[in-house]
Amino acid sequence: MKREQMKENHSPFNWPHMTGKELYYIAEPKFNGRLVGDGPLTKRCHRWLEERTECNKASLKRSSTAALEVAALLLEIQPCDEVIMPSFIFVATANAFVLRGTVPIFVHVRADALNLDERLIEAAIPSRTRAISPVHHADVASEMDAMMGIARKAELLVVEDTEQWVVSRYKGNALGQIGDPVAFSFHETKNVTSGEGGALSMSCPEFALCAERICKKGTDRSRFCRCEVDKYSWQEAGSSYLPGELTAAVLWAQMEEADAIAHTRLACWDFYPIMPDSFEQRGLQRRPIIASEFQHATHMYYELTSAEVDCQRVVAMQDSALTRSIAKVNWLQ
Repeated sequence: MKREQMKENHSPFNWPHMTGKELYYIAEPKFNGRLVGDGPLTKRCHRWLEERTECNKASLKRSSTAALEVAALLLEIQPCDEVIMPSFIFVATANAFVLRGTVPIFVHVRADALNLDERLIEAAIPSRTRAISPVHHADVASEMDAMMGIARKAELLVVEDTEQWVVSRYKGNALGQIGDPVAFSFHETKNVTSGEGGALSMSCPEFALCAERICKKGTDRSRFCRCEVDKYSWQEAGSSYLPGELTAAVLWAQMEEADAIAHTRLACWDFYPIMPDSFEQRGLQRRPIIASEFQHATHMYYELTSAEVDCQRVVAMQDSALTRSIAKVNWLQ
C-alpha cells in the first residue's frame, strides 16, 4: 500500500491487548531487587512454555529473530549451507540464517493457507541443504506431517518458526511440539506480547545445553551457578540474548490470560468478513481457509482480493469491521 493510502486508513496497524496485571508484575522485580534476566518471572515464563509445548527446555529471548539466530548457531550452519523456507514470510526468518552466511532457498506457498507448500520441498533440496524452516502464517499450521517425513528422509532438521503462535494446534499437537528447535515471538503485534520478545524451545537435550552456553555469551556460567563446575570459562561463540525481568513481567501477565485472550479473539472472528459473499462467488475475494483439524487463535484475519476490487473501499469496510469488533470485545469483557 502506498504511503498516502496508509495515511487515509484510520485503523491502527495493531492494538496490543493489556490484561491489567502488567504493572502489578512489573513492581515485583523492583521489590526483588533484580532487573536482569533469569529471575523468578523469567523462570515462570520458561515453565509455562515447557508445559505448553512439552519440550525439554524453553528460554526467553530478546526477540523471535534472536531465537532463530540461536537456532542457526545450534545447527552449526556454515557459510554456503542452505535452508528451505517459504517465499511469503517476514524478513526476520531469512535474516537469522543469512547472518551465518546461509543461502535461503525460497519455496512457493500454498494458495489456501499461504504456508510453505510441502509438495514442492523435495524438488528444492540441493546438496548443501541443512534444514527446513516452516513459518505458520497467521498462526494457521503448516502441513507438518509431510514436512517432518521429508526431513527424516533427507536427514534435515526442522526449525519451526511459530512466531504468531499462542494456543494453536496441529492435529492435536500444539504448534511448537513438532520441530526442533522452535522459535516463538511475543512482539507487540502478537496475541500474547511483552512488547519486544521471543523464545526458543528445544526437545533435544544437547540443543538445550548448547543453547544455555550460547546465551551466556559462550560460557558455562549456568553450570557454575548450579555448582556443577568450580569456575566458569569461555567455551564457544555466543552472545547476550536474554531479556530482562521487566520484559518477563509483562509477558507473564499475558501468559496467565493466554487462553482467555484466544477465546475473545475467536468470538470476534465472525465479525471480520468485510467483503460481500458475492465477491467470493465471483472469484474477486477469498477469506482465510483453515482445515477442520487445525485449531488456530485468530492472530490475523486477511482477505485476498483481485485487482478489480477497489482497495479504498476495502479499507473503508475494514474500519467499519474493526469498530464492530472492538465493541464486541468490550462487551465480552
